[in-house]
Amino acid sequence: MNKLAIFDCDGTLVDSGAPIYAALATSLERNGFAVPPAAVSRRVIGLSLVEAMASLLPDASADQHAQLADDYRQAFIDLRAAGEVEEPLFEGVAELLDRLEGDGWMLAVATGKSDRGLRHCLDRHGLHARFVSLQTADRHPSKPHRSMVDQAIADSGAAPETTIVIGDTSFDMAMAVNGGATGIGAGWGYHDPHELIEAGAVAVADKPADVPSLLREHLHG
Repeated sequence: MNKLAIFDCDGTLVDSGAPIYAALATSLERNGFAVPPAAVSRRVIGLSLVEAMASLLPDASADQHAQLADDYRQAFIDLRAAGEVEEPLFEGVAELLDRLEGDGWMLAVATGKSDRGLRHCLDRHGLHARFVSLQTADRHPSKPHRSMVDQAIADSGAAPETTIVIGDTSFDMAMAVNGGATGIGAGWGYHDPHELIEAGAVAVADKPADVPSLLREHLHG
């Protein structure tokens, strides 16, 4: 049975907090809402856009959530066109991908990004071809629904018991649990380690280089 490592993108593969916050601020201001501190906004990174807006503004209407999501998408496109989107790989991520592939793992992505946004991000870093399955918010319910995990497993010929999810948010870890996979928290991302454990992570890596040893410990090879 194939072994599959599913990565979140924002906050796990790349540090995209700054452009996400900039696009969110533009969307909120355009619709007459106050912009929360970055520490509050980063709490919803990883959710699909409408769900993220609903979490930030629970008293707004469904139509307002949809409009905010649309305006966020356009703001992010505008930032990218202006050359203002920086999404650097976290230090050690490229080496982790090399290590996992060398150890026989297939690689996938499950993200709240759109197809377009994920493609731009991966192409910039020359990573697109390394992943056998790319699952985005365009085709799935928001995390923590298991849908993206299920599809990545189907695409790769893996099984839940041979699949890990590496992500930085409680949504990622809950998605792993819901899909029968093993969650490894990315402690270098946007949620606190204790939240990742509470959501179902079997362990939290302080840095990417720590992931392989945690896999050996918790998956026994």
